[in-house]
Amino acid sequence: MGLLERCQELFKTSNLYEVLGINKEATEAEIRRSYYKVSLKVHPDRAPEDPLATEKFQVLGKLYAVLSDKDQRAVYDEQGVVDEESDVLRQDRCWEDYWRLLFPKITVQDIIEFEKKYKGSDEERQDVIQLYVQHKGDMDSITASTLCCSQEDEPRICSIIQAAIESGEITAFPAFTQESEKKKRARRKRADRERQEAEEMQKEMGLDDKDDSLVMMLKQRQKSREQNYDSFLSDLEAKYSKKSGKSQRGQRGKKK
Repeated sequence: MGLLERCQELFKTSNLYEVLGINKEATEAEIRRSYYKVSLKVHPDRAPEDPLATEKFQVLGKLYAVLSDKDQRAVYDEQGVVDEESDVLRQDRCWEDYWRLLFPKITVQDIIEFEKKYKGSDEERQDVIQLYVQHKGDMDSITASTLCCSQEDEPRICSIIQAAIESGEITAFPAFTQESEKKKRARRKRADRERQEAEEMQKEMGLDDKDDSLVMMLKQRQKSREQNYDSFLSDLEAKYSKKSGKSQRGQRGKKK
């Protein structure tokens, strides 16, 4: 059974983009991030209750291999078919190893280093603007979705948005410009409560600030906070692994 048929059977659609929840115009970065999030949901270790998790994970690996290859993607976009005999879909590939190569484990130090580079960068600005438009100015959703964002970052995030509004780059949504003080206070209280809960959990687990297992704690906290995997850690892992993934592919290319 071919890849498109397997997608239809497992994900109820044969459209590769629909499986990842993106459109045909998606950038390489968007494809990569969506693949990470969807594959994370069906990873055999994370979804043991799903008897088809392993099959879904393998199919997603093949799907991403096709869409991340320029030639394969071009053929699919133009003809709606997949070359099942291509090296990209060779049967002897270990898709778990492929996934780990693309998304290596991150550590607390990785997070710290990423945060230093990300905050104040043009990438952060673009992400904030995108989230502002996506959530129509709702600061609760924006601060919950912005990478590396804490309560202390909110004034800076607001200033980015305000500057973009004043320049005419984005629309002034009432949810942002007319947000009530009551809602702002509620968000501050919620942030304080979450910070306290994180500190208590850290103590209970016997972790220190440099312990890699802090990453696990953050994942547990974030998973309980949100309804899906569109969270700080999942976005960070997808973004952070870009550089290492490219360099490793480059090294493989040099060996050929």
